[in-house]
Amino acid sequence: MAMISVGPDSGHLVAIEPDPSKFEWGLQDVSAEDAGRVRDASATMYKQRLAQKRKIKLAWANPEHEAVGRILRAFNPEYVWVRYFDAMADAWQVRQFYVGDRSAPLRWFQTLGGTRYETLEFDIIER
Repeated sequence: MAMISVGPDSGHLVAIEPDPSKFEWGLQDVSAEDAGRVRDASATMYKQRLAQKRKIKLAWANPEHEAVGRILRAFNPEYVWVRYFDAMADAWQVRQFYVGDRSAPLRWFQTLGGTRYETLEFDIIER
């Protein structure tokens, strides 16, 4: 089974191949606008968490150009549904994400049997 599957809705997910070489799960707190420190003797901090959102860092090492194009197209819509194994839930989850900035530095172009990229990397952040 693929590490991640992506699609335009939760019912139409397609496995992403190859699996990423890096899959880093993270959790971000979303705090209220007036959260912060209070001007008292101990400078008490009030987090005022409104929500928690997953952030997953994905990377593929030395991918072939066909895979780079396929993966970038799969994650190109403004929002995507992703099936992945969630660290905190300790179970497979399907959640909606948006994609951060993407980068794919070129390693070599049409030499040594093809075109390869050094890496393909981007973050997906829960909507």
